[in-house]
Amino acid sequence: MRHRLLAVAALAATALALAGCTPGGDSTGQVANPGYVSGDGSTRQWAVAERGEPVTLTGTDYAGDPVDTSAWLGDVVVVNTWFAACPPCRVEAPDLAAIAAERADEGVHLLGLNRTDDAGAAQAFEKNFEIPYPSIDDRTGAATAALQGVAPIAATPTTLVLDRQGRVAARILGLLERSTLDAMIDDVLAEQA
Repeated sequence: MRHRLLAVAALAATALALAGCTPGGDSTGQVANPGYVSGDGSTRQWAVAERGEPVTLTGTDYAGDPVDTSAWLGDVVVVNTWFAACPPCRVEAPDLAAIAAERADEGVHLLGLNRTDDAGAAQAFEKNFEIPYPSIDDRTGAATAALQGVAPIAATPTTLVLDRQGRVAARILGLLERSTLDAMIDDVLAEQA
């Protein structure tokens, strides 16, 4: 009986830890300081004719350099929302770093979008996971606002694939599977330029 109680307590603690990753959050989903909200890993792809208007994400990365996705028109862009204390963000970071390194020659760019961290926390994460691509410091919410009405960011992490025209072609809510993201990128690369 004692083992059963310990197992139930461990499961409850795990559930609370996963549900409570949002700073200031509670079990109703109301948050004072939005942060990690778990996605379910669901995916969506839009046919070319169903894609909305192009989006342009602009801002400044954590090194102070400007970032503007319009400079990458004609290429495929993968946008990933993250922050340093987000557990699934830490799990998927090595896959995103590998995709950035391995697929750059195919015209694939990666861009992080961080609405939470200051430069110290973000740069420590980037160094720890050897992230080779920039992330926009979006604590003002300006870059995220460009996605509202197109592909709202309801979970962190969320990963978007933008086609060569800058339109949202695919989305993963929550922790990504590398093979799924690679397949989405392949589909968009295969489209006529």
